[in-house]
Formats: sequence, C-alpha cells, structure tokens
Amino acid sequence: MSGGSKEFLKEYRTKRDFDRTREPFGAESGRGQTPEPIFVIQKHDASNLHYDFRLEIDGLLKSWAIPKGPSLNPKEKRLAIPTEDHPLEYAQFEGVIPEDEYGGGTVMIWDAGTINPVKEDHSLAEEYKEGHIEVWLKGNKLEGGYALIRTGKGKDAKWLLIKMDDDKADARRNPVNSEPKSVKSGRTLKEIKKKESS
Repeated sequence: MSGGSKEFLKEYRTKRDFDRTREPFGAESGRGQTPEPIFVIQKHDASNLHYDFRLEIDGLLKSWAIPKGPSLNPKEKRLAIPTEDHPLEYAQFEGVIPEDEYGGGTVMIWDAGTINPVKEDHSLAEEYKEGHIEVWLKGNKLEGGYALIRTGKGKDAKWLLIKMDDDKADARRNPVNSEPKSVKSGRTLKEIKKKESS
C-alpha cells in the first residue's frame, strides 16, 4: 500500500471498536488472492437500506453506496454516493455490526466476483481520478460492462452507476428484487441478523 493508503487504513480503524465488531482489521500490504481485481456488492441494512458497491483499485476497495441497488437496464442511471475506502478483506465480511458502532446494521454479500478494465490503455486508478470508470464484472448475479461516472466538481460531485448496453443487459430482469439472498451463505438479511443475534 502507498502512504496514502496507510492513512486511509488508520482512519478506517479509528472509526471502529474491534472488540465489539467482527469487521476485518485490515492488512497494511498485499492485494486480492485472484489474478484479476475483485468487486463485491454488500447489501447493508443500516439507517437506510442500500447496496455498497466496492471495486479493488490500488490495493483497497473504493466504495459507493447505491440506494436502489444496481440495475441491468442501460436506460436506468443509479445514484452512487462515494463512501470511505475499505481494506480488501472487507469483501469477505458478512454479519451484523452493532447498532451503536459506525455503520451499524446487517451486512450481506449480495454479489461478488472479479473485474476487468474495459479500457486497456488506462488503469482503474487513472479512471477513478478522471471520474469515469468502465469495468466488466464477472459475478454471480451481475455480468457485463458497468460505468461509474462522476458529475460535478468538489463537494457537489456525484457519481452515477450505469449498465452498459451489451449482451448482458436485460431491462426485464431486476436482480435486486428477484435475487435477495447472499452469494456467500445463501441467507437473507433477516436470516443473517437472526443467526448473528442468537
């Protein structure tokens, strides 16, 4: 990890009491165990239900909260709210964060897999800085091209998640509604909460 990445990890750890939460502490070096970078989408029932969309970029997980979840319809633009960076180990986390802890609520691994950059002449880190990321997802529920596009500047900047118009697009299918279970455990949010709380 770069120095900047170590600073992010310090901030990540400061926000959490690891005696109370089972979230990963995070390593200071290394990357994913797959040859290709990873992605994970974690359904998060916190103060508001949303989907945390995370991409491996420069040895950490760049993250956006998608209130409505990802779409397979290229005509639908989903708001993507930037959130804090997370360590790569967070891609394996599923469970309950105590309510009075940062991000308190139930977390499910809704989808996971690997990614390939669509633009071979740009790194994902460069695309992130430019505010236009294009990736090909190879997940359990989502496949094909997706674009994350930043609009506006500074504090007013917002991102949009858009499905590319390729052979994996399907305006008739809504996996957010039709596929509610975890790809890791096969459980629903309610089942995860019940199991973790017992």
